[in-house]
Amino acid sequence: MTSVQIEKFFVNNKKQINQQIKIAFKSRNPVEGVFIQTQDYDELRMKNFWRIVSAQNVIQYKKTKDINLSRIFSGTEMTKLSAIL
Repeated sequence: MTSVQIEKFFVNNKKQINQQIKIAFKSRNPVEGVFIQTQDYDELRMKNFWRIVSAQNVIQYKKTKDINLSRIFSGTEMTKLSAIL
């Protein structure tokens, strides 16, 4: 997916960056987590990289805002984004 497609997903689904999403990939198992906005968000977005906190670390991230709980994923490896209700 391109960065435009990823951003369009959030606009079309009226989702915020910090809401939980299921992310499918070309060559790995899907990940549930949240896209987060940090100081490097714009720089990463321009390169189609995204900082994501997996579902098991979301509560701790919300308490601490520790970016070490996140991982950076390439948007080109993503195939589908799905909203989690």
